[in-house]
Amino acid sequence: MIHIEDMSKIYRMGKVEVRALDGVSIDIAEGEFVAITGPSGSGKSTFMHLLGCLDTPTSGTYMLNGGEISKLKQDKLAEIRNREIGFVFQEFNLLPRMTAAENVELPLIYRGMPASERRKRCAEALERVGLADRINHKPIEMSGGQQQRVAIARAIVGQPNIILADEPTGNLDSHSAHEIMDMLKEFNEAGRTVILITHDMSIANEAKRIVHILDGKILRDEVVA
Repeated sequence: MIHIEDMSKIYRMGKVEVRALDGVSIDIAEGEFVAITGPSGSGKSTFMHLLGCLDTPTSGTYMLNGGEISKLKQDKLAEIRNREIGFVFQEFNLLPRMTAAENVELPLIYRGMPASERRKRCAEALERVGLADRINHKPIEMSGGQQQRVAIARAIVGQPNIILADEPTGNLDSHSAHEIMDMLKEFNEAGRTVILITHDMSIANEAKRIVHILDGKILRDEVVA
């Protein structure tokens, strides 16, 4: 599904050149559950942005489902993000004035899906994450764990092939974190590719494969027994 070859991302600040990602090569197959881990400043966030088509590499190749996307313009990248990738972020990124249903519907609105189909898919997604009774609640009326479940419903409502989760348990208590990881495992077992970005090794160990990044390079790539 994902083929990356010799990919680098270089930021220039005046005369200073920073290699946030330095010659990374990796393949991720459909249906894998991969954790990308490393300390702060290791390059894992830059890697996440590139994997999620939120940014483009300075050099190297990124193939997604057989298509070269390394050099695509922002409008094409936005189409790929909306169709292929469901995002879950540490900060939930819910719009505070919108209900759970309205937040979950957003990716489908960008697709131009008819309202009746949007509402049906939204209700199904919220039921799947156990929030059918919170469909009309706003974020302020929900706990952190519930807000993250709304974010997961938003990530899966468009039926993407990839779920990209960036520190999804970072703002949660241990019980809520366990629930979120169980959901990601369930989605993976149902056939979705899950890529998890985390600095927490106890969370990374929940994945089936762990890729360790340091100083913008892949230090180790190991299958979890």
